[in-house]
Amino acid sequence: MPQPTHIVLHRASHTLEVAFDDGLSFRLPCEYLRVQSPSAEVQGHGPGQQVLVAGKRAVNIDAIEPVGHYGVLLRFSDGHASGIYSWPLLHTLGREYEARWTRYLAALAAAGGSREA
Repeated sequence: MPQPTHIVLHRASHTLEVAFDDGLSFRLPCEYLRVQSPSAEVQGHGPGQQVLVAGKRAVNIDAIEPVGHYGVLLRFSDGHASGIYSWPLLHTLGREYEARWTRYLAALAAAGGSREA
């Protein structure tokens, strides 16, 4: 699995830039990372238990904390800090951004939710 070569938080644009040794680089919106959190709070404790998170358009990342050699803990401005983003997960979130974001927006619309707080 590709390993990160750098990770940079762009606070003003609310994006996290992650580059990998396979040559791929991604600029991932903080909102996207928050609603795709690997935490049990968002993913649930089993298949089909995912929670649709709304109202996170303005969320930012307050801190990035390394977790061993396998990932980072992202501390979000809304207080969420319980998901560990492994390097493979961040790579997947980058590669699948368009499809995942489209599915999220469709699910949010179907549920009558909003990206606004």
